[in-house]
Amino acid sequence: MSAKTLTRPIAVVALVLTGGAGRLAAQHVGDRRDDAEWTSDCRQRDRDDDERERYCEVRTSGFAAAGRRISVEPGENNGVEFIGWDRDSVAVHARIRADAGSVADARALAGRVQIVSAPSGILAQGPDTRRRESWSVNFVVFVPRRSDLIAHTESGPLAVTDVTGSMDLRTENGPLELTDVGGDVHARAENGPLGIALGGQRWNGEGLDAETVNGPLALAIPTDYSARLETGTENGPMSVDFPITMTVHGRLTRRLSTVLGAGGPTVRAVTTNGPVEISRR
Repeated sequence: MSAKTLTRPIAVVALVLTGGAGRLAAQHVGDRRDDAEWTSDCRQRDRDDDERERYCEVRTSGFAAAGRRISVEPGENNGVEFIGWDRDSVAVHARIRADAGSVADARALAGRVQIVSAPSGILAQGPDTRRRESWSVNFVVFVPRRSDLIAHTESGPLAVTDVTGSMDLRTENGPLELTDVGGDVHARAENGPLGIALGGQRWNGEGLDAETVNGPLALAIPTDYSARLETGTENGPMSVDFPITMTVHGRLTRRLSTVLGAGGPTVRAVTTNGPVEISRR
């Protein structure tokens, strides 16, 4: 495609971009293991770190949703996964891992990690660590399928599955994954990959505004999906594995704007410096 300026709109029919990005590896952020399986896996020491011992535990708590916005502040190096369910309550599973010179020291370190689980907010607080000590918490939070969410992570993963509502989701260095979500969703990853799997036949809600600055974007769209799609990249390759009809106004760029099916709310998913792969789901 030429990058020269066009003087009138041109309909580009059955556009298929097959080169460039290739198939991105699936970005699965969500950890759907049950707590017992997670604990068993967690207790297996890293093969390249035989000098430290590990202690793992899961703490569960909950509260009535009561129509409140659910906020999670996990802290540095911790992750969050929201999973929608058919209850009017919130269940919090805090998966705690601590590493230290001995099992006793690791257990003591985990014991100093505090989990606050309340309608006012869910957060993890822990002690400062010495050399070769560390602790982390990954939250798995079950919420009503219609919930408003706020979550910010620094270096941990962030994922939402089967939830519709107003969402403010941000991560600095962790991957971000959205699966079967809806509502008024704003999501941003600074340095991590962004994976989006749309569900149903159209976006349910106001729309999606999602972007990553320095990571790849993988977008999966169901067949016969209806939406106004805005996607693309500034500095990376783009791959689309099915035909797209679009109308171009002005200059052709690496950003794609098109109407899928009967149209609908805007689904915006972009990256600045990473590759893009758009596929059928």
